[in-house]
Amino acid sequence: MRQARTFTVWTHICYRQKYRFLLMYTLNCKGKLLVIGRPLVMGIVNATPDSFYTAKATPAIREAILLAEKMIMEGADIIDIGGQSTRPGSERISAPEESERVVPLIEELVAKHPGVIISVDTYHHRVAEAAVAAGASIVNDISSGDMDPAMIPLVAGLNVPYICMHMQGTPENMHKNPQYEDVVKEVLDYFISKAATCKTAGIKDLIVDPGFGFGKTITHNLTLLKSLKVFGILHLPILVGISRKGTIYKTLGITADEALNGTTVLNTIALLNGASLLRVHDVKEAKEAIKLVSAYTTAS
Repeated sequence: MRQARTFTVWTHICYRQKYRFLLMYTLNCKGKLLVIGRPLVMGIVNATPDSFYTAKATPAIREAILLAEKMIMEGADIIDIGGQSTRPGSERISAPEESERVVPLIEELVAKHPGVIISVDTYHHRVAEAAVAAGASIVNDISSGDMDPAMIPLVAGLNVPYICMHMQGTPENMHKNPQYEDVVKEVLDYFISKAATCKTAGIKDLIVDPGFGFGKTITHNLTLLKSLKVFGILHLPILVGISRKGTIYKTLGITADEALNGTTVLNTIALLNGASLLRVHDVKEAKEAIKLVSAYTTAS
């Protein structure tokens, strides 16, 4: 095993196992060490009334807690809580309203499960601040600070991991004719620049998310998935969030409610191409995909 270069925010270890390289990262989640030795699963809990996948839209705290507890029992490594829908064409709500949805949920979940690692899915720095005070220990920002310039300095001050996602446009208009000359190059260039910005600000633990479905056509999404290994040059954990999205159900001619099998197929491809984290609605199936891919890749 050989030690690769170490960054202030996260540790990157590279070692050879059965003729392949396995990348390992460690993230400091407010004193809880999250080790990404094999891919992790992030379970989605939407405290919103208009999630695109209605079966998992749980605005009531009691229902959201039950869903989160089910995900924890199924092996979720992180619970991702969001209070604002970011589906294509969605309308924004205010930071105070968003906080009212997520903060009580985080507080109750932490009280019942003090060891749980919670990420807050928000692009408002005020919501992120309140959520971390309530017990969240990761900030998941679909805009990477582009929609709220105060976000990156805040996360640096909070000293928690930051998930940067690429998005062309905003949730209101991102689905209207997205255009790229080279989607892989443009998304990669975006992350190279954004990683430098975050590092300069003092963010130590950074995760990148190519933003499947956020200002991208089905072809753009599949091209990014096929080229996911390219993002390995960033030496950062890669999060893939393609669960039950339009790339799956539109391609198959089904609904989001019917897209579990398609999700597993694309998650498997993502794992084979270097995904470090899977953000999903269905934890059990994602964990099984990880176990099978691990067995496959380590077989002699």
